[in-house]
Amino acid sequence: MNALISTALSGVVLMFVGLFVRNKQHIKFFAIAAIIISFIANLALYPTVQLGGYVLYGMIEVSKFSVLFNAVALGATLLYFLLSGSEFEKVGEHVADYFALIFFILAGITLASTFSNLLMLFLAIEIMSIPQYVLAGADHKSLKSNEASLKYFLMGSFSTGILLMGIALIYGSVGTFNITELGLGADPVHPLALCGIILMAFALAFKVSAVPFHFWTPDVYDGSPTVFTAFMATVVKAGGFVAFLRMFHVAFAGGAISQHWTLILSIITAATLILGNFSAVFQQSVKRMLAYSSIAQAGFMMFAVIAVNQFATQGIVLYAAAYSLATIGVFAVLMKLKDYTFEGFNGLARKQPLLALATAIFLFSLAGIPVTAGFFAKYFVLAAAIQHGHLLWLVIVGVLCAAISVYYYFRVIIAMYFKQGDPEVEPVSGGFKAALVLTIILVLALGLFPGLLIGCL
Repeated sequence: MNALISTALSGVVLMFVGLFVRNKQHIKFFAIAAIIISFIANLALYPTVQLGGYVLYGMIEVSKFSVLFNAVALGATLLYFLLSGSEFEKVGEHVADYFALIFFILAGITLASTFSNLLMLFLAIEIMSIPQYVLAGADHKSLKSNEASLKYFLMGSFSTGILLMGIALIYGSVGTFNITELGLGADPVHPLALCGIILMAFALAFKVSAVPFHFWTPDVYDGSPTVFTAFMATVVKAGGFVAFLRMFHVAFAGGAISQHWTLILSIITAATLILGNFSAVFQQSVKRMLAYSSIAQAGFMMFAVIAVNQFATQGIVLYAAAYSLATIGVFAVLMKLKDYTFEGFNGLARKQPLLALATAIFLFSLAGIPVTAGFFAKYFVLAAAIQHGHLLWLVIVGVLCAAISVYYYFRVIIAMYFKQGDPEVEPVSGGFKAALVLTIILVLALGLFPGLLIGCL
């Protein structure tokens, strides 16, 4: 609750800060201070939820899981501001508004991790989505940015209608919006409820870019300003997954109801893993490769949604942290280069050793190489599927797809270390290098000691 209030207030204040503060660096520092305050305010709730969560007005449930996930989202955003905050002014003049929109998205994410009512879920998804439509089209001079914004808005609006229809059908079958009182575990399952669950699964799959609802992702991520793509592909995607997980673990778990949606989500997961990884192999732009990579990573996070157990809960938190840190780091390095193709990374290790080392470590994490955070993230979600039972075939698909991902991630590493070139790199400040080193330390720390994070659950 503290995180929701602090992020929403920070967004409002930043809108007014833009009217009086002309120095864009000062706006960035104000945003960093605001995110630190929100992070501390969120963690201040942790001692109060140690013995159990509590529900506010039947709408919001504060628990250890929600506090910890919000800490991950806010911490990843802090690193995002430190690494990429200076890039905002290259997009346009309205820097304070961009920061404000990101804080409003964070308010939606905190609501997505705490909702206990279907109406709160709808509000959370919309608060997360609407600012993204604006950020995607922030570069008014770019036709690709305008196209990305329009495509995202149209497809997002369509998925919102599907989500509302699903909520209406569930309410019509059970007569309540409270997710703890739906009582859908009984056998037989009401046809209206089953239709509502399927529609909600499809709508949420769109929000997290799962196949076959992924078609907007490559164009939107590629067309949006790179600095905003980094945020949309990481923290926002994790927020969509926490809503997905909370819905299916709390409202739709148990009894015969799970048998219906488990098969559907398993097929979606397999398709997401296969299409995301195979499409990434054939990309020539690193930015577009990362867009398809985000689809593939969504497939792994889907394991946590399907498997209703403790491993899944721990896995989604660890995966959100590992994936967000690594991808934000890769995008931060990408923004320092003039050429986004694989050839643009040729010889980077000789010209900027720290940038090359950081990129290599982040890509190792995304591929799930041991000693990095991504290894244990993948381990926990796959272990959750094995413990759930009857999903061994899906785990095998996941492992094979993880092996395929090594190919396209290592293409960048090979270009940096084993190919000749003179990449054009923007000046790298000492502050950027310090933030990059901090991100590397966090990725390795979570890879060596994952209990530092999941031990808090």
